[in-house]
Amino acid sequence: MSEIEARFAALEARIAGLEDQLAIYQLIATYGPSVDSRTGSVTTSLWAEDGVYDFGRDPLVGAEKVGSLVNIEPHIHYVADGCAHVLSMPYVTVDGDTAVATGYSRVYLNQGDHWRVERASANRWELVRTPEGWRVRNRINRLLNGQPEARELLSNGVKGKA
Repeated sequence: MSEIEARFAALEARIAGLEDQLAIYQLIATYGPSVDSRTGSVTTSLWAEDGVYDFGRDPLVGAEKVGSLVNIEPHIHYVADGCAHVLSMPYVTVDGDTAVATGYSRVYLNQGDHWRVERASANRWELVRTPEGWRVRNRINRLLNGQPEARELLSNGVKGKA
């Protein structure tokens, strides 16, 4: 391989990596608007068919089940009163056809003339590349309430950075 071919191949690999990260950022950024607008079909489309959402209670298993969360209480009530699911820019590591994104989420609830944070959580998004693009295989969401499980999610997500 010539030097130019090697440089071109390296550039292609770097661009592919950036495209993966951008697609993952877009996927995670879609979550809040999809649940706050109660667009269950879009929420469903973010998960792999057998994907899991573990938010500390009985996990939702399967994309359809995750998408249906927009039609259950207390979510319906939150949206009716005004809410915002806001996710931070995650730290993303891609390894071939799998990836992990680590970050924070907050749920704000409207309280008339002000907003309050209902929930602040650590998040681990485990993603898989599918023929349709990146999808969530597993999302683990743990409250930032001083318990070690949330700190461990965050620590495990950035260990490779050290």
